[in-house]
Amino acid sequence: MTITPYGAWPTPITSELVLSAAVRLAGVQVDGDAVVWAEGRPGEGGRTQLVRREADGTTTDLLPDGFDARTGVHEYGGGAWKVRDGVVWFSNWADQRLYRLAPGGEPEPLTPEPVLSRGDRYADVDVSPDGSVLVAVREHHPVHGQGAADVRNEIVRLSADRPSEPEVLVSGPDFVASPRLSPDGHRLVWVSWDHPSMPWDDTVLSGRNLVTGDEAIVAGGPGESVSEPRWSADGALHFLSDRTGWWNVYRWLPGTDIVPEVRINAEIGEPGWALGGSRYVVLDGGEIVFARWQGGYDGLAVRRPDGTLADVDVPFSAISMVRASGPGEVVLVAGTPTEEPGVHRVRVADGRTETLRPPRDLGLETGYLSVPEAVSFPSVDGDGAPRTAHALFYPPANPEHEGPQGELPPLLVVIHGGPTSSAIPVLSVNVQYWTSRGFGVVDVNYGGSTGFGRAYRDLLKGAWGVVDVADCLAAARWLAEQGRVDGTRLAIRGGSAGGYTTLAALARKDTPFAAGADHYGVADLEALAADTHKFESRYLDGLVGPYPEARDVYVERSPIHHVELFSRPLIVLQGSEDAVVPPNQSEAIVGALRARKVPVAYLVFEGEQHGFRRAESIRRALEAELSFYAQVFGFGLPEAEGIEPVLVENL
Repeated sequence: MTITPYGAWPTPITSELVLSAAVRLAGVQVDGDAVVWAEGRPGEGGRTQLVRREADGTTTDLLPDGFDARTGVHEYGGGAWKVRDGVVWFSNWADQRLYRLAPGGEPEPLTPEPVLSRGDRYADVDVSPDGSVLVAVREHHPVHGQGAADVRNEIVRLSADRPSEPEVLVSGPDFVASPRLSPDGHRLVWVSWDHPSMPWDDTVLSGRNLVTGDEAIVAGGPGESVSEPRWSADGALHFLSDRTGWWNVYRWLPGTDIVPEVRINAEIGEPGWALGGSRYVVLDGGEIVFARWQGGYDGLAVRRPDGTLADVDVPFSAISMVRASGPGEVVLVAGTPTEEPGVHRVRVADGRTETLRPPRDLGLETGYLSVPEAVSFPSVDGDGAPRTAHALFYPPANPEHEGPQGELPPLLVVIHGGPTSSAIPVLSVNVQYWTSRGFGVVDVNYGGSTGFGRAYRDLLKGAWGVVDVADCLAAARWLAEQGRVDGTRLAIRGGSAGGYTTLAALARKDTPFAAGADHYGVADLEALAADTHKFESRYLDGLVGPYPEARDVYVERSPIHHVELFSRPLIVLQGSEDAVVPPNQSEAIVGALRARKVPVAYLVFEGEQHGFRRAESIRRALEAELSFYAQVFGFGLPEAEGIEPVLVENL
């Protein structure tokens, strides 16, 4: 082992390697003997391609050049495509129209052409049993609309094989999702919610008899989040509900009571940021196969027809999609702590796994891969009462280098977005990029995160900027006290909601952090409340308080109003076309720091939105942040990587 300063360890995990691994698996569906999945490809401008794998293992890219299966509904998208009998229906990013792609044909538009570039958006398609009709979520943007208040979310019906004017079936709720037709085509169910709730707060599952017009609420209401309705072949409806404090599986037959099918102190559901999720399936044999978060890790389990529950012996620690694939089998998008996500077929009885779309072969010695350790540590709630918080800790890992004797590694405190998301224990070269250079990384599942039940998720109610910050500070201090990291070289980084927490953690006299990295984060809560898209336009009501009634709280918790407390170097990275957190948020905080002569670096990425998709943007963002830490913490950059230094003003 070579003695090398922490942070300066040479590593094969470069920004180039990060880029080549950056294909995102955005979903999977089964079509007979074939499996189709979506790949987000930064090397192709970030577009989403659909790939079909036949039973003999041959694969084909389905979309011709110029098409991108991605929807703008809710800005976060999801549920952008559907496949049946070889036919693909998909929402195209450029114009947001629904298209039909038949085998051997070209994409044909089914929905009207956009008017004055304000066209409608479509997502979460379902196909009628006879294949003649589609139902979908439509997000209607009026030509002369003035903003989020004028956007309408509806469920529409349209022809599956020719252009038609969509017919509105459901209108009125602020949001709708998951339109699903029964096996006989006579019933439609859907999920809805209204401002100021978010889909993980309060939703309603409704049903309508399309023959008689009778309509009724199936489940949900205040204090209950319902999601993922799914019909089975016998006409029963399954869905997820957190009525017991955990998202579990329930069953309902029209005219009968709701019956719990899976009751477990683990999280099967996930927050509905994106449409089209699938965390469980009902197989033809009656088995319910489901993914479940427990103790910071994901796993696969089955409920047998006799009611018994059992884990399925698979190596996966993070599962994003579960689909039925023939008798006794499922297809997953899943990964492990040492492998990126891939597409896999699993035999439920014994866990035998066939890899259909393998994760990338990194070509690395295992010694370069840091395996996360689930840790729990003391923190406090919004009122200062003691409680326990959770995180994943990644120690530095490099088979050829170690730090100088008597020194400890610097720490990066990573804050996930959402803020109702979670730290995911799957191999991410974005994390290994840091750990293989000698950084420790702690990915914090602060109060409000998903995966620990509703009570934990609700800790952030009215306490954003308090509970999340407390947990990030507590994680850093606890690891330093444990002697695992250098308490004088603590940095904090996050994107979106995580960027807000980063700024809030730095805007304090008692901050333990020596530096921070803000990726398109929120600096002014008032500005966010006044200037964001419909889906999140009332999100802050629950996280902070109703606006403008709680304006004093917004001001108190906005980092932009506490710039006099900033003293630590900060790097800010921002997309020029971000509609979720507009660039003016970043510009405001950077301008204030410049005026106060606080060290700051600012990079704007032209054409990028909320999260960077282009290869050149991802690479520059990573290398700029590394250059920033090198300047702040005083270590060198590997010459072989040719990293362009970032300008840190006032340093």
